Amino acid sequence: MADINAVATQFTDFYYTSFDRDRSSLEPLYRPESMLTFEGTQLLGTANILEKLKSLPFQNVQHKVTTLDAQPSTNPGAIIVSVTGLLLVDGGENPLQFSQVFQLVPSDGTYFVFNDIFRLNYGA
Repeated sequence: MADINAVATQFTDFYYTSFDRDRSSLEPLYRPESMLTFEGTQLLGTANILEKLKSLPFQNVQHKVTTLDAQPSTNPGAIIVSVTGLLLVDGGENPLQFSQVFQLVPSDGTYFVFNDIFRLNYGA
């Protein structure tokens, strides 16, 4: 069994670096059966997910991960990754808090994102 914490760290480093540089470069991480729930909107499949990510209303973004937790899933070899962090968008000075959960499923010696749930966390 792979070291799930190492896999989770490598995945999140790659995911957020890629997202911050060029959202379209995330395409290989998703499959036709992948699902993204973004702020309550559910999307199925690579094309729909990438369309959503590329259409987000900001030009520049920087993710800063503050917590990262990983657990094995009941799906053999799969990993659930929970991330919290901060987003800086378009050079803003007030970071937004976010949480994101991924289920990574092994495929051909690597992993793909089967489930992806993203939420901004607003203070009361």
